[in-house]
Amino acid sequence: MDRSDIITLYTDTVTYDDYGVAVKSRTGREVFCKVDSVTRSEFFEAGRAGLNPEYRITMFFGDYEGETLVGYNGKNYSVYRTYQAKTDIIELYVERKVGTDITITTGGGSSGS
Repeated sequence: MDRSDIITLYTDTVTYDDYGVAVKSRTGREVFCKVDSVTRSEFFEAGRAGLNPEYRITMFFGDYEGETLVGYNGKNYSVYRTYQAKTDIIELYVERKVGTDITITTGGGSSGS
């Protein structure tokens, strides 16, 4: 499998400060993968369900830990479905959604844009 692309898989964590206020932080890790456009049939079927599919990301199953947010080429995408194609390969189908773009701060916090 060609793994010439790099994506960032994001995980959100909620912790509570001394006052009990929830503090959301987002961490990311980079993985190698292959990024393709979705097929025509995937585009139309997902469109019927109100989704806006953009990419199919193929990667090793062991690299995926259930993340629902993916960064690729400076944009963030939401995972709307997965498919385990072979024993060691998983496909992530992603779409752009309002509110998925973030700025990671050096302190580990995040802010929406």
